[in-house]
Amino acid sequence: MKIAGDRVLAYELHVTNFDKVPLRMTRVDIYSDQQESQFSQSILAPDLLGIMVEVGANGAENQPDLIAPGRRAILFMWIKIALNKPFPQTLHHRIVFHSDNGSQASEDAGNAAVLNDFLVSVSRRAVPILNPPFHNGVWVAGDGPANDSPHRRSFLAIDGQVHAPERFASDWVKVGSNGDSKHGNSRNEDYWDFGQPVLAVTNGEVTDLKDGIADNVPHVPPKEITLDNILGNYVILKIAPSTFVTYAHLKNGSIQVALHQHIQQGVQIGLVGDTGQATAPHLHLEVTNGNSGLESEGIPFVFSHFTDLGPGTTYENDKHPSKPRQDILPQKDEVVAFPDTNKY
Repeated sequence: MKIAGDRVLAYELHVTNFDKVPLRMTRVDIYSDQQESQFSQSILAPDLLGIMVEVGANGAENQPDLIAPGRRAILFMWIKIALNKPFPQTLHHRIVFHSDNGSQASEDAGNAAVLNDFLVSVSRRAVPILNPPFHNGVWVAGDGPANDSPHRRSFLAIDGQVHAPERFASDWVKVGSNGDSKHGNSRNEDYWDFGQPVLAVTNGEVTDLKDGIADNVPHVPPKEITLDNILGNYVILKIAPSTFVTYAHLKNGSIQVALHQHIQQGVQIGLVGDTGQATAPHLHLEVTNGNSGLESEGIPFVFSHFTDLGPGTTYENDKHPSKPRQDILPQKDEVVAFPDTNKY
């Protein structure tokens, strides 16, 4: 998958401590020994702290590199592959731990535990190429793909299964003529994107939808969020085998497609809204391997055409870069201009 200017392999390693003492992770080695795609990378403390989360740990007390007995840590892997090399078919991993008893661990001394040479297969499936979800305009990929994005770190445990449907998701917010996402702050209508048309990103079949959930008041948390209403009003579009696009938080009463309807790229699906778990209008867009915005796994995708206008932190209407992009996924909080969809 191409994100911004990088080719990235994104995946997670779940590490559970079955020992009776805490184990501190000190090193992770990743490598490929295939001749055409040889590479190696090592992640050492303290860099491990930035990619690890202990499941269920209190944020203030979290020491993610220290895994208590019976506890699990998740390593969020984000491996960049050189542009001139093919993706490897498998990745080798080696993880080094030591018991957290105050003594200095050393592999040579024999007091370090090593989880050695376990393999992770690299998916060979083609990455879907999507057209813009909007007619045109300037949009921000809010909390979009990055290894520290809230979407990237989001997991859902449902019926005994853990899922990461938002792995590559973005919350799309429109930037208006004033260089901001809004021109007021109290009504949904104060946001430039509220009521904007949302389009089918490619041909597909509508396999699930929900409408009838009222729009929220901006910045007022919804009273009760459940698995049934967390996405708000939504449409799921099957675009290929085991490939589904979820459009969430759509405006109440705006959905214009029907269940099992086959639609063409560019058809209007609904309007940007503020429903479900949302505190301001935006479009949550994700691609998954199952017909659910929750009980499925997020899979990578790219957009066919857009113009990169730089990061949201520095964007100004009259002062920004302008770089045409093709078959790339915008990264976290990147500002992009989508072209007129009638041209593609």
